[in-house]
Amino acid sequence: MLDAAKYDKTVTLKSGIEVKVRSIRPDDKKRLVTAFKNLDPESIYTRFFYHKKMLTDEELKSATELDFESAVALVVTTGEGEHETIIGAGRYVAFGSADPPDRAEVAFTVEEDYQGLGISSLTLRHLAGIARQMGIAQFHAEVLPENTGMLAVFNWSGFPVKQKISEGIAHVTLSLSDDKQ
Repeated sequence: MLDAAKYDKTVTLKSGIEVKVRSIRPDDKKRLVTAFKNLDPESIYTRFFYHKKMLTDEELKSATELDFESAVALVVTTGEGEHETIIGAGRYVAFGSADPPDRAEVAFTVEEDYQGLGISSLTLRHLAGIARQMGIAQFHAEVLPENTGMLAVFNWSGFPVKQKISEGIAHVTLSLSDDKQ
């Protein structure tokens, strides 16, 4: 079985850019702060549903110190060593009454200079592979309807998708067990 905490794959994007998709680590706190500072306010709003200027210490700890069983986070990076830069991230947190949980909430963020290159789709595929091995059968996401890029990622993912808009939020469910990829 895959050790999600040690996940590490090198991938070449369609644009020719080589990136690493790997598990987030506690030593990523500074890289995550830098990545957050590089986000446009609109990207922060579409990810968190409110404007914020910085991540709190508690949010940084929660984002980088995971059990990799009920919560898994991957980052997409460029560069190596001191020059490694986070350009995207995705995570899921398992929930539900099943034991182990068979559903998870999923979310993504990609730095604007790298949007449109397939990073969210790439991260989704990698997270889905890990999730299926952990018994997760569905991903759930809450997306602002104006976040058409993220909705397109889900709709073009190859996974069966259900979507419903309620109270100004698009509620998206992806079935991982029936994927046709």
